Amino acid sequence: MPLWAIQLVTGAKSFLDNPLIGSKKLNERGLHRWRIRTTHALAVMRRSRLARHISAEDRAQFAQQGYVKVPDFLPAEQFAALRDAVLSRTSPAREMVQGDTITRRIAIDADMLRDIPALRSLIRQPRWAGLMRYVASFNIEPLYYIQTILTHQEDAPEDPQTSLHEDTFHPTMKAWFFLTDVAIEDGPLNYVPGSHRLTPERLQWAHHKALSAPEGLDRLSARGSMRITLEELPALGLPEPVAFAVPANTLVVVDTCGFHARGRAHRPSMRIEIWAYSRRNPFIPWLGLDILSLPGIAERRIPILWALRDRFRKWMGQPWREAGMMKPDHDALTP
Repeated sequence: MPLWAIQLVTGAKSFLDNPLIGSKKLNERGLHRWRIRTTHALAVMRRSRLARHISAEDRAQFAQQGYVKVPDFLPAEQFAALRDAVLSRTSPAREMVQGDTITRRIAIDADMLRDIPALRSLIRQPRWAGLMRYVASFNIEPLYYIQTILTHQEDAPEDPQTSLHEDTFHPTMKAWFFLTDVAIEDGPLNYVPGSHRLTPERLQWAHHKALSAPEGLDRLSARGSMRITLEELPALGLPEPVAFAVPANTLVVVDTCGFHARGRAHRPSMRIEIWAYSRRNPFIPWLGLDILSLPGIAERRIPILWALRDRFRKWMGQPWREAGMMKPDHDALTP
C-alpha cells in the first residue's frame, strides 16, 4: 500500500498494476482527473520558464498543433554528410517485433558521438536542444537512438502501434529526425492536431475511460496508454490525424499525450530516423537537477538500461532482443 500511494505522484499509469490508480471509487471522486489536471498545470508552468529557448513561431506552432515540424533542419551538405556517417557505421542493435512491424534501435552512445562529431553537433544545436526541452517541459537530456522501422512481415498480426493512442496521462516528448524520405505508403507517423490540449471534453473523456478501467478496456489502455477511435474525435472537438509523409531532413517534435499512431504501411518499407525520448516524473515542479543528464553520464544511459533489463528481465521485462552488429539500413527481418 505505501508503494502504491507513492506512485500516485509519479508517472505510474497502469490501472492494472496499481489498485489505487485503478480504483473506481477513487476515480469517481476525481483521482484520475486530479492527476491529469495537476501534471498539465505543472507542464504549463515549466514550459513558461523554458519559452525563451525557442522562437515565437515554434511556440505558436506547438500551442496550436501539439507538435513542431521543421523541414530542411540542416543545410543540405551537412545533412548528407551526417546521414552517410550514420548509415555507414556498424553498431550493436536491438529489435522488437510488434505485429507486422520490426523496430530496430541503436543507441547513440559515447562511442557513436566520438566517431560522428556531426551527430554531437546536431544534438547540441540551440534550436534542437530548445525544442526537445520545451516540448518535454524539462531541462534534461533526452535518450537518443538511431531507429529503423521495417514493415510487412509475412503472416503477422496487426501492429498495435497503428491504433490512435496517448502514451500516458501527462505531457511528454518524442522526436523524429528523418534520415530517409517517408511516403504515405510507408505508414508514417500520424498525429491529431491540438489533441495535447486539456480541454473540458478531453478531461471528461479521460475520466470516463478511468471509470471503465481496467476490465472495460483493452490491455494497452488498461496499462495507461489509452486508445481512441476516429469516430470519437469529433465529440472532443478534434480533427482527423495528419500524416507526416515528409522528406528526409525533417524534424518533428511531438507531445505524445496527444493522440498519435504509426500509420498502416501498404508495402514493405524501411524508414530510418534519429529518435529522441524524454519522460520524467510529471509531478516535479523544477526544470533540471537531473544527474542523468550530466555529460559523461547522459551518453552512457542506454547501454546501462539495456544491461539492467537483460539481467533482471524476470522482474523488469525485456522486449528488446539483441540483434548483433549491423548498420541501420540492414534489411534482414527478425524471424
